[in-house]
Formats: sequence, C-alpha cells, structure tokens
Amino acid sequence: MLVVELKSPREIDAMGAAGKVVADALAAVRARASVGVPLTELDEVAREVLAKAGATSPFLGYQPSFASTPFPAVICTSVNDAALHGIPTGYRLADGDLLSVDCGAVLDGWAGDAAISFTVGRPQPADVRLIETAQAALRAGIAAAVVGAKIGDISAAIATIGRAHGCGINTEYGGHGVGHAMHEAPSVPNEGRAGRGMKLEPGLVIAIEPWFLAGGRDDYQVDSDGWTLRSTDGSRAAHVEHTIAITDDGPRILTALDR
Repeated sequence: MLVVELKSPREIDAMGAAGKVVADALAAVRARASVGVPLTELDEVAREVLAKAGATSPFLGYQPSFASTPFPAVICTSVNDAALHGIPTGYRLADGDLLSVDCGAVLDGWAGDAAISFTVGRPQPADVRLIETAQAALRAGIAAAVVGAKIGDISAAIATIGRAHGCGINTEYGGHGVGHAMHEAPSVPNEGRAGRGMKLEPGLVIAIEPWFLAGGRDDYQVDSDGWTLRSTDGSRAAHVEHTIAITDDGPRILTALDR
C-alpha cells in the first residue's frame, strides 16, 4: 500500500527553509563554475554553503540498492553526455562543457532537492536548446501540479515538451515525494498519461525533475563507478529539478532562489 505523507502549512514553510539552502548552494556552485575549475572544488563550495546553514547532505553516504558504494559527495556533477549522478572528480571544466548539478539539503529534519543545467564558457547552440527544453518541461510539469490533478498530468506535461523537441526520455530516476527523507512516495515519472495516477492533494510535496537526452534515445549506460548515468550514443544530457508543494493557491516552489 502506498503511504503518502501530506504536510501542514507550517511543515511546508520548514521545507522551504531547506529548499533555500539547496538554492543557495546551487547558486554558489554555478557562480564558481568556470573553465579550468575541478569538479571537486564545486563540491567543496556546496559543502561550505550547507555547513554555514547548519544543514546536512542527503547525498553524502547515500547508498540505494542499485549502488555498489555510498555516494562520496554532496552534489552530483554530470558533464556533457552524463545525465545523472555524476561523481565530482578532479576533472577540470572545459570551454563549452554542459554541466548538470544536483543538490540536496536536510535542515531541521526536512529535505529539499533541486538541480540545474548550464554551459561553461562559450555555449554550443544545441546545448542551449536542450537546457531550455528541459527548463520548459519543468515549468510545464509545475504548472500541472494543482489540487485535483493527477500525477499523470505532470508526467504528460513534461513528456509533451521533451518529445516535441526530439529528446530521449527515460522514466527511471524521475520525480518523487520529498519530506523527512529525500526520496519518498509517490513516484513522478517524466512520461505518462494524463488523468492517470494518484490525485494531487494540498500538502503533497514532490520533486519534479525532467532529464532529457539530446540524441532521442531513451536508454542509458552506467559508468564503472556504479553511479554515473550516461547516454548510450554520446549525446548531451540536461537535468533540471525543483521541490514543490501542492497548495490550494497553486504549486509553491520551495527551491527557487528568487522566490
């Protein structure tokens, strides 16, 4: 039986505080990212933001069933054809890289989770289009997250944008509930049928996270590190995410920097 915890307005406010830490960390990472900067330095930047806020990382030491080793960092840094779960290494960012950064924080027992994609140095037009497509899909998914709608409405909204632009969409590692833990019920796939799935109620908090593959294929491969998900055809990938709350006044973004 699916158990979904609905949050009170006060609890949603507390989750917003965790979400602000995530937004601040992502903003700091993006500000530091430039040609020649190693990915490990970006992880240190995020660690400093979390520590200053008195927050902890739900990523560090995380070991789900698919992983052979615990995750060793507080952010995921996925470069170019890497889509998700990239481990920050000594790799130095190069001109024209497409970087996706995923970050989470736990503050006072509540979690927040978000991701951004951006280019480093001189952008390639195709990368800009891919990122803009993922961002448009995220906006569409959030707009569909209203009281009385279904999970499938969010999934369909995301996929409509991605498919219209020829992107590959995989329904694994999609959106999810967020609460005391980073990953809770329900699952929010990045493709589905409108009008299907769980009904959205006030107090539900979920992460919506489109990740698209530019080559149009839906499959991926996993690196030898056991974590990094990479496109099978070498095409670029983009990943964006917000934690949102379903409210009677519409979707409330808890991880927006400018909220």
